[in-house]
Amino acid sequence: MNASQPSARDLVRLVRLPASLTVPGDVWSGAAWLGDDPLRRAGAMPLASVLLYCSGMALNDWADRAVDAVERPERVIPSGRVAPSTALGFAAALGAAGIGVTGAVGGRRALRLSVPLAALVATYDLLAKDSPLGPLVMASTRGLDVLLGAAAAPGAAAAPALATTVHTAGVTLLSRGEVHGSGPASVGAALAATGAAAALLVTTTLSDADARPRDRWAAIGLAAAYVARVGGAQARAVATPDGPRVRAATAAGIGGLTLLQAGWLAARGQVPTALAVAGAGQLLRRVARAVSPT
Repeated sequence: MNASQPSARDLVRLVRLPASLTVPGDVWSGAAWLGDDPLRRAGAMPLASVLLYCSGMALNDWADRAVDAVERPERVIPSGRVAPSTALGFAAALGAAGIGVTGAVGGRRALRLSVPLAALVATYDLLAKDSPLGPLVMASTRGLDVLLGAAAAPGAAAAPALATTVHTAGVTLLSRGEVHGSGPASVGAALAATGAAAALLVTTTLSDADARPRDRWAAIGLAAAYVARVGGAQARAVATPDGPRVRAATAAGIGGLTLLQAGWLAARGQVPTALAVAGAGQLLRRVARAVSPT
């Protein structure tokens, strides 16, 4: 198989497809704060989010191909399994498809969010990744993804969008040390972001007068599980901020986002959906052994 004809497995690796298990929870957690069943209200919007996410992953590897040739030569572009032109074309096609689906599902209101979202994804991959603004740009993409689920009234999902943004900023900052390790300050900042995201979920849940006790406890329990998984891995990286520990903490942050998403769903009474989203994170831990999410 030459690089001009990549295998399906190579394309799966290019877009880190298992990591897309963390994406539908963005849209559903946003939709839940509109007051309706998030699965029904969101419709096919999670598909659009997955397409945009995978587009960003492919564009990321295209932009990083020179660095990866030195640091990660096993990746599909530097190893020659996927041609750079193929990766770029695939990224563009996925991005266009994602925007198209948002327009079909949510109309102009959704496009007002998905077009800036796609632009931010490209900005991060091509311009901002290594700049001081890189974590903020990446974090903004996930925050917008939550708002996409509440495109009819984005303000309703401001709290889960902010929590997701804070979480993603921490994980993105941490991910910069996946290869060579990180400084204690960066890992500590990621740990603080995890605590802030969990605190926002808990305080919002406790202040919601309409929340049922069962839902409050479910949300708080999921917040605790989120801190244990993500914060625990980050705390270990604070003690030993070398490449392997930072990489493990980054992977925990990617998969552990589903627990935060699940908490926001549970807070709105969507416990079955919350459990499904949390389960997606557990599934990611299994499939990550075959395809790395980082």
